[in-house]
Amino acid sequence: MRFLALGVLVVSVVSAISTGRIPQGAHIIPVDDQASLSRIGAHRQKYPDRRTVTIRASKNDKDDVAADFLWGIQQANHGGRLLLQKGKTYVIGKKLNLSFLDNIEVQLEGELKFTDDIEYWQANNFYYAFQDSITFWVWGGKDIKIFGHGTLNGNGQAWYNGFAGQEILDPDNTYYRPILFLTDNATRVSVEGITQLNSPCWTNFFVRTNDVSFDNVFINAYSTNASALPKNTDGFDSLNVNGLRVTNTRVDIGDDCFSPKPNTSNIFVQNLWCNNTHGVSMGSIGQYSGVQDIIEHAYIENVTLLNGQNGARLKAWAGQDVGYGRINNITYRNIHIENTDKPVVLDQCYFNVNATECAAYPSAVNVTNIVFDNIYGTSSGKNGKEVVDLTCSPNAVCSGIHLSRINITSPAGSPPVIICDGIQGDIGVNCTSST
Repeated sequence: MRFLALGVLVVSVVSAISTGRIPQGAHIIPVDDQASLSRIGAHRQKYPDRRTVTIRASKNDKDDVAADFLWGIQQANHGGRLLLQKGKTYVIGKKLNLSFLDNIEVQLEGELKFTDDIEYWQANNFYYAFQDSITFWVWGGKDIKIFGHGTLNGNGQAWYNGFAGQEILDPDNTYYRPILFLTDNATRVSVEGITQLNSPCWTNFFVRTNDVSFDNVFINAYSTNASALPKNTDGFDSLNVNGLRVTNTRVDIGDDCFSPKPNTSNIFVQNLWCNNTHGVSMGSIGQYSGVQDIIEHAYIENVTLLNGQNGARLKAWAGQDVGYGRINNITYRNIHIENTDKPVVLDQCYFNVNATECAAYPSAVNVTNIVFDNIYGTSSGKNGKEVVDLTCSPNAVCSGIHLSRINITSPAGSPPVIICDGIQGDIGVNCTSST
């Protein structure tokens, strides 16, 4: 009887707002029906009740509900909420343009999962020229909130298998892999509580976005094939972004944990845990010929970096036909590092550019006003006693770089070695030249 009453209520609401055809299994529940909202799991203390939309779940991994999802987003837009319910899976098998959003919440309690139809996604995607990036969907607009205890699943294993042995920055590569979550031309985006699982490529990429925040998110990428591990599954990447905040977040992937890219400013990171990553990096920048790239005003504190390639890293391109720019006003504070190859590193010969080419065409990215304070733990010993490597390009200015409370040891022996080449001024600790 209660089910029939809810059905009548839903039909009347839909008719009243002239939404047109309702997909099978979809419902719209008004904000004042708190009993119904509570019954479906949409009643949350932290987020005040809203008009709530539900859609049907997928019957299996081939049952594409992309059209239903788009309908749900459209109905929840302008002040409502789309609820993806606990215990249910919603399969997306078609590209989605979600660039029209305005004051919307998506409550993800179940699983939102992309198909692994590589042939379809290679031909149907949103393409970005920056490092030949593609994505399943684009989120844009303003005041976008995604929260819950559910999972956004990139279903990446087929992509890991197909990409094994290849490189993302190989100019001959045409095997493009989708980014799991991408915003473009968006303002005030927040993501809280969810898990992001097995992205085929970068997990998050923010483009032309202002004020994006992630809190209490778990990012994980793993492979069931030991010969095809996840690759380039960065936790966070950005391009032309002002205001990027990541707090209370765990990342366990095979590439950069956090890596803002060109023209990102006003960055705040706090309570970040990274395992099996390439570190918390500023960059890379300076990749494209004649283009100025900037990263500045970043504060990173209370970070744990375990079992990684790099810890706190600044990285820029060198070589023929590259760009220029600056990395400025960056603070790393209270950074705990364990079993990491390069705990602190300034890399101005990034990627597969040999030392001879870097010497002939050095980086033109200036590195200024950098603080490394209370960096402690152990290296892996892979680079012997070396625990810090700050090597500045001869074509760049590296000044205002200060280290304090550096307490990193190496299993290769003691005393630990801090290298500084080409740095202007006193860096605050004793260091030696790489030569």
